[in-house]
Amino acid sequence: MNDAPEHDGTPDNLPDIEFQSPGRFSVHNPDSELPAPPTWEPAPFQLGAHSQLERFSDPETARAHALALMQQAARSLSLYSPDLEPWLYNYASIQDACTRLLLRHPQNRLRILVRDSSRAIKEGHRLLNLSRRLSSNCHIRLLNPDYPNPEQAFLLADQSGLLLRTEPAIPAGHTHYNDPGRVRQLQAQFDQAWDTSLSDPDLRSFLL
Repeated sequence: MNDAPEHDGTPDNLPDIEFQSPGRFSVHNPDSELPAPPTWEPAPFQLGAHSQLERFSDPETARAHALALMQQAARSLSLYSPDLEPWLYNYASIQDACTRLLLRHPQNRLRILVRDSSRAIKEGHRLLNLSRRLSSNCHIRLLNPDYPNPEQAFLLADQSGLLLRTEPAIPAGHTHYNDPGRVRQLQAQFDQAWDTSLSDPDLRSFLL
């Protein structure tokens, strides 16, 4: 019996295959056309010391004043807003300022009253994210529609600073850095509205 394997007709000795590398390839990705996120500079006024009224009539100046108040607040911020105004408050610098305030002391707080949170929930908002992360001292509630509430928007910083816009539809208003009397008046109005405010089921679902 012949135990040798059958020959299939393939040559036993095949010639070596020579391979030549085409060399290195260079990949040139186009530069990103997306602009870098804007960095807003705070207004150059000191909370509790600058007594002159500062007026503004454009979004950039409004942001500068809001950022200055938020960065310098030592204990509390109260925000009264129609819809969290993303053009004014949905920025990393604003979120960072609020985060530093809330982490500085466990009793520091940020309270936000809004008429309508649907846009912020739908489109996303940095202050909503902050309220999810620091839920013990950052609270967002809805204004009660059964109680009269003025058509205005304002930000209160500690006991002396305020940013007020009497017509929320336009980016114009004024800022006080040292007006305890006016701040007390607006804080009382805010606290009264807060006591009758409502929890938002849509916001609660967002936070979950």
